[in-house]
Amino acid sequence: MPSQQGSPTVRRLRLGQELRLLRERHKLTGAVAARQLGWSPSKVSRIEAAKTMPSADDVKAMAKLYRVDEDKLDELFGLLRDADQRGWWEDYEDSLPEEYTRFLGLEAEAVFQRNWEPQLVPGLLQTEDYAREVILAVRGIVRITHSGVRSRVEARMDRQQRVLRRPDPPEMRFVLDESVLTRRFGEPSVMRAQMEHLLEMSLLPHVSVRVLTMESLHPVNTGAFIHLKFAAFDDVVYLEHLYTAHFVEDLERVAGYEAAFEHIRSEALDEDESRVLIQRKAMLWRR
Repeated sequence: MPSQQGSPTVRRLRLGQELRLLRERHKLTGAVAARQLGWSPSKVSRIEAAKTMPSADDVKAMAKLYRVDEDKLDELFGLLRDADQRGWWEDYEDSLPEEYTRFLGLEAEAVFQRNWEPQLVPGLLQTEDYAREVILAVRGIVRITHSGVRSRVEARMDRQQRVLRRPDPPEMRFVLDESVLTRRFGEPSVMRAQMEHLLEMSLLPHVSVRVLTMESLHPVNTGAFIHLKFAAFDDVVYLEHLYTAHFVEDLERVAGYEAAFEHIRSEALDEDESRVLIQRKAMLWRR
């Protein structure tokens, strides 16, 4: 991922965005456009919000109403075609929360990612055994079957290959709280292997891993978040909770999360110092 067509999730969002901009350029409200199209206002709203996939006839009707030229129509049909592709994450839809599958679709086309994690090793940097233990840790609270655990682990490993190993990987900045390195999931051997894997991943040219030590100043009181940047789409911040997740799309708030991340990162150890600390923690897990 991404395929040559790009992420279908992003294409759906871009198609909806383009159709909304075209409507607004003609100074039409959603209700007026819907009336002229013979649709309900909710249909226009859902298409623009990428909650409903329009048909080719729907796009043609909207393009006619907004008086778009042939080149623009071709662009809209191109987005529609790409939006109808199947993303790799859809193979795991039955076992993953809806919000998370949407996140995976967005991540597939991100060109830059910031990830602050105060509790766990980030999913992209987890070993298979560590990932399994993390998922099992919440199974007594959130109902997950044995097959669901297996599917979630497989999805996490697949995600790593699709994002970290793709031909054009995004630049990725991770900051971990020091407590992440000492919070045990599974046997000590699992933790030792995880620390060694973290060191290995930190050496990838497009990956930066820094650790915020317990002694560091940390005035930004926020939980884990992931900030995604795109080449031709507005930034998005993903926030995950125990039962739900949501996206921050308001530009001012997104900018606030970006500033918060860079502040935390500035207080953390640099990459080399972080590797030394991770190596020390790995040695402790040998006991």
